[in-house]
Amino acid sequence: MITVHHLEASRSQRVLWLLEELGVPYEIQVYRRDPKTRLAPAELKRVHPLGKSPVITEGDAVIAESGAIIEYLAERYGAGRTGELAHLTPEPGSTEHRECRFWMHYAEGSLMNWLVMKLVFMSIPRQPMPFFVRPIARTLCARVQEKLIDPNVETALAFMNEHLSRHTWFTGDRITMADFQMSFAVEAALSRRAPGPSYPHVVGYLQRMQARPAYQRAIAKGGPVLQSL
Repeated sequence: MITVHHLEASRSQRVLWLLEELGVPYEIQVYRRDPKTRLAPAELKRVHPLGKSPVITEGDAVIAESGAIIEYLAERYGAGRTGELAHLTPEPGSTEHRECRFWMHYAEGSLMNWLVMKLVFMSIPRQPMPFFVRPIARTLCARVQEKLIDPNVETALAFMNEHLSRHTWFTGDRITMADFQMSFAVEAALSRRAPGPSYPHVVGYLQRMQARPAYQRAIAKGGPVLQSL
């Protein structure tokens, strides 16, 4: 039996969604964030030395990192599928396979870096500090977001919006493991973007994803995707 070590409001939500799509039985161990720091609790280090989520365990196997978990589940439980999940792992050498590999890496290698920075710089002015420091922290954080973070997030959203104007899913017309990897980043990017242009094709993608019964079951079990600020 698979156990998902699930940190509330975290990337591990996409693992729950994939398992629900696959219909694979699993158990969920929920971990709550520290109410002050909003960080993962120390108990997760008993599961994996990094103390991060998601982590899954199955028998003697302990697997961390979203991309590695998604690949593991797709290879182990997605092979031979028919219907919508028949191309969860695209055929090697195909255009879909090349696109899938790109988006699997892009999610964490490029996009999430800016989104994590955005979260950090939005959170800093809310942390305890001497009253005379707060205006300085607020100004500096706003400046970094305006000049560095927000332009990169907008570039990413525009890039995804153009791509999704031509495709139903990230690798084409069929859902693949790249969509599960990208799901958290899409939600975070839309929620943290600066006021400005709309991205209708990214929004449409999010709506298609959220309308899926398996996604809704994952939310019911794992809770909201994003942290409240």
